[in-house]
Amino acid sequence: MDNLAEIISQNETRLRSEWIRTMSSAVERADLISKAELDEQCASILQAIAEGVKAGGAGSISGAGWTTARELLSSISASRARQGFSPSDVATFVLSLKQPLFIVIRENLGREQDRLFETIWSATKLLDSLALFTTDAYIATREELIVRQQQELLELSTPVVKLWDGILALPIIGTLDSARTQVVMESLLQTVVATNSKFAIIDITGVPTVDTLVAQHLLKTITAARLMGAECIISGVRPQIAQTIVHLGINLEDVVTKAKLADAFALALQRSGRAVVRTTAGPTSALAGLLKKQED
Repeated sequence: MDNLAEIISQNETRLRSEWIRTMSSAVERADLISKAELDEQCASILQAIAEGVKAGGAGSISGAGWTTARELLSSISASRARQGFSPSDVATFVLSLKQPLFIVIRENLGREQDRLFETIWSATKLLDSLALFTTDAYIATREELIVRQQQELLELSTPVVKLWDGILALPIIGTLDSARTQVVMESLLQTVVATNSKFAIIDITGVPTVDTLVAQHLLKTITAARLMGAECIISGVRPQIAQTIVHLGINLEDVVTKAKLADAFALALQRSGRAVVRTTAGPTSALAGLLKKQED
């Protein structure tokens, strides 16, 4: 459609100005994007659309002639997804070009009704396709961001804490599923190797329920830790969880369990040849003795 490409090229400055003017305040979002950046994006898109229509026509944007426009819109969509724009903002950004473009088309082809309607219809389908492409690119970027954030949250929610030399603790909060179990296992094994620890306490105080699947995930983690030379102790076994484990017939006979993290820590210290000893002279008595010596 040479008419459309020629009209866009000849009226690029005017179209850009009117396009920005007709955008809603939600699309402009001065708090997220500057006017200079918005003006630059609009100019680049208009130029890419004109080149795309000349090279590949207005019927489809999937051809090689539209590569520049697709890449540009993908980049803008990804940027706006990270900046916090909504999907409707991104779609409206492209669709708001319709009004100024239709006005320019009517001014240029107003006396040729057939060419006018044909060009407007082509422009309508083209901008709709570009808006859909932009929205799809935005959604793909948002999904990538969500997946990455979920992965980061999983890593943050499964910290491996060094309680003592050779003794680790892994507090688990929330439900264990396959994906989280993999993160838990990797974090624990990496820390076991890095610290050369022989004992690992898996605390399930924050796990709401333990079913067969959760127990299997725990056993997999324990087995993997044993292969690395670390003995595992499960702490935080509440009465309700103990009853559930017995009711489901889950076999934890080979696993040492404790009701409290402190009990598990004391057992790990004992098995590692250490002990916690209460001193007979506390800080108060020591200070009193020092004062008495000074008086003497």
